[in-house]
Amino acid sequence: MREDWALFTDLYQLTMAQGYWLSGKEGEQATFTMHFRNYPFEGGYAVACGMAQLAQMVDEYDFDAGDIEYLRSIEAPKGGPLFDEGFLEYLADMRLSIDVDAVLEGTVVFPNEPIVRVQGPIMQCQLIETALLNAVNFQTLIATKAARVCRAAKGAPVAEFGLRRAQGLGGVWASRAAVVGGCASTSNVLAGKMFDIPVSGTHAHSWVMSFDDELESFREYARLFPNNCTLLVDTFDVEQGVRNAITVGLEMRERGEELAGIRIDSGDLAWLSKMARRMLDEAGLPDVGIVLSNDLDERTIKSILDEGAPVTAWGVGTKLATAYDQPSLGGVYKLSAVRQVGDEDWSDRLKVSESAAKTTIPGVLNTRRYFDHDGKIAGDMVFDVTRGVSEGEVIVDPLDPLRRKRLEGMDWVQLLVPLARDGRSVPDAQCSAMDARARAAAQLETLDETQLRMLNPHTYPVGFERTLHDRRSSLVARMRNISE
Repeated sequence: MREDWALFTDLYQLTMAQGYWLSGKEGEQATFTMHFRNYPFEGGYAVACGMAQLAQMVDEYDFDAGDIEYLRSIEAPKGGPLFDEGFLEYLADMRLSIDVDAVLEGTVVFPNEPIVRVQGPIMQCQLIETALLNAVNFQTLIATKAARVCRAAKGAPVAEFGLRRAQGLGGVWASRAAVVGGCASTSNVLAGKMFDIPVSGTHAHSWVMSFDDELESFREYARLFPNNCTLLVDTFDVEQGVRNAITVGLEMRERGEELAGIRIDSGDLAWLSKMARRMLDEAGLPDVGIVLSNDLDERTIKSILDEGAPVTAWGVGTKLATAYDQPSLGGVYKLSAVRQVGDEDWSDRLKVSESAAKTTIPGVLNTRRYFDHDGKIAGDMVFDVTRGVSEGEVIVDPLDPLRRKRLEGMDWVQLLVPLARDGRSVPDAQCSAMDARARAAAQLETLDETQLRMLNPHTYPVGFERTLHDRRSSLVARMRNISE
């Protein structure tokens, strides 16, 4: 699915780009870094996603003739064309030459650490900001929600089927992100084709309602789909629906076939699932599974399981595909360093805010992830790659400078890896949704149980490398005219 990435942006990105061009700054080199500030869903982690779409965007980015004609038609508020004709000609010939580094999809990430870094001509870095944030913010949010839901399901497969209530075509990427986060399948056929992810689904209430009676609809469905037969039993009355499903299940057995399961989509799911299990077992159908759906999320799934409900699988739609309880991750993309063409050294750039949490991080940044002897994550260090790491390998909490942790002697890996070089994606950095899913599952195992719990999880140690923290503090003091 090819997108018009060049116009998938905010107008002010284009006006700034023209400003850079008119000022002769379009070739000035810049580093921008994306991070988020707060844990999503009041949890203790996030699962990075959206890098596949970002790689696609870099490869396909250009201004075609229709784009240029549209920009030519935009008028300034005071009259006349908004965009200079020379600038439009420049855009028509422009090809990206940026480098992009990012965490691999499925990586567990935390607030205040870079998850994407973009370097190159400042104008190009600026132009891709909106599309980058749109992809990574949304898909990281959905992948994180999926990870929470799947963890609550305690190993039972979760099918994502929220497309009908997702936010437009974003639902396609939401389905992929849900699989990255841990879902076993999606109902979204287009996502299945595009991303080679498993699809699943049987029938809805309308199938049952289209027949004169429920038993007839079940029998016909079993006849047509003997290898994919899960019957929805709550169209009229769940207890009677289970009886009808039992009748069909026994008939299928006589034909050498097997009823895969029943699905309940309304009512007291815990109570009804226990009733259904009892009825199925008494009828000699202990292998028929029970699938539950109906506006589920991680909290309702946990509650149902806490009541002892015998659930084989889950269907989760609206509250997963829309990230129902948190509409945005809130990730930001900030300028952190600049240099003139031909220079080797970078100059720090810093945004100072009245809120300490919104003061940005200067430098060309990456993150080291350190591990304890048992393989659990010990801490993440945000550091400047141009200056290295000081002796002791100490991290400083960005919100509490007295909270520090020494990481020296531990094994570590570097999180940001090349995603694109000179405006073209790096094949080795891309992975399938299923590979990202496996990575997410493995990385969640490196977290302590206290970080995984749903209520009041432990805060994960992310900090700035000590000299980076000191340099940032000095820059803030200087910009505020505070003598040290």
